Amino acid sequence: VHDTRGVAEGASGRNGGFALSGGASRYDVARETYGREHALGRLRWTEGTLDRMEALAGDALTRPGSYRLAADEEEREQIRAEYEALREDGIAAEWIDDFPRFHGAISHPGDGSIQPARFVRRLAARAAAAGVELREHDEVEDVAALDAGRVIVATDGYGHGLLPELADALWPVRGQVVVSEPLGRVLYDRPHSARQGFDYWQQLPDRRLLLGGFRDVSIMDEMTDVEETTPTIQASLERFLGELSEGEARISHRWAGIFALTQDMIPLVGPVPGRDGAWIAAGYSGHGNVMGFGCGELVAGAILGEESALLTLFDPARFA
Repeated sequence: VHDTRGVAEGASGRNGGFALSGGASRYDVARETYGREHALGRLRWTEGTLDRMEALAGDALTRPGSYRLAADEEEREQIRAEYEALREDGIAAEWIDDFPRFHGAISHPGDGSIQPARFVRRLAARAAAAGVELREHDEVEDVAALDAGRVIVATDGYGHGLLPELADALWPVRGQVVVSEPLGRVLYDRPHSARQGFDYWQQLPDRRLLLGGFRDVSIMDEMTDVEETTPTIQASLERFLGELSEGEARISHRWAGIFALTQDMIPLVGPVPGRDGAWIAAGYSGHGNVMGFGCGELVAGAILGEESALLTLFDPARFA
C-alpha cells in the first residue's frame, strides 16, 4: 500500500465521522433513476457494510442512528417522499413531524458515528499483521511505474492525475469542518444533516460539536483539490455553529479535506477502461466512510473473480 501521507492523515481520517447507510442520492430518486432492484440492493449492501465495519471497529464506531432534517417546506416534501419510498420497500425509518428548528425529519435507526482515524489505523494494523507492506510518505506519480500486475487506485478525491482516462468522471471537491471546545451539555445525541447534506453536524463523545458543510455558499470555489480553509465558508460555519450551540461553542479546530463527486453520485469500482491491470475504487460523493470500506471489498472480490450485481452499476466503463 503506497500512501502519500501517513495512514489516515488525509480525508479518510479527517472527516465528519458519519457512517450512514444509503448514498448521496435520496432513496426515492435512486429508485426512480435506477429501479427498485438496484436502489434497494445498494442500500441493503451499505447496511451490511456497516455491520461488517462494526465487527472490526471496536470503540471507533457506535450506532446511535441519524437524523435527516428538512430545512424548509420544500425539503420537507422531498424527504417525506423519500421516507414513503423507504417504508414501501421495508427499510427501517421513522418520520418525525415536529422537530425543533426544522420542518420534519427522517430517523434512520441503524446509522453510525465513527472515529475515522482510529478505525482506519486499526484496519492498517490488521493488514500489516496479515503481511501487507504499508509504504507511508511514498507518493506515486505514475501508476505504470509500479512493479505490480494489478494496481488499485483508491484515493477518492486525491491523486486526480493518476488516471487521465477518468479525469472527467471524478471531480475533486473540498469539504470544510470546524470543531468546538467541549460543551457543558449534550445537545445532539447522533449525527444530523440538513439542506440535502450540505450541512452536517454531531456532538463527539467528549461533547465537542463538529460541524461541516456550506460548500454551496461558494460552490465553484469548492470544486478543487486545494486542501485549505477559506474565509467565506468558515464564516458560514461559525454562524451556524453559534446557532446550534445557542452561542456556547468556541472553535478549537478547523480543517479542509478532499473527496470526489461523480456525475451520477455513484462510485467507480472496477477495471479502468483502456488500461490493463489498473483498477479503481473511488467517487463516494461524500459518503466514503461506509462506501470506501464496501467498495474496497468489492474491488478485491472482483480481482479474485467474485461477481456482484453492484459491479455492473459501479462499472467505470459507463463514463468511457
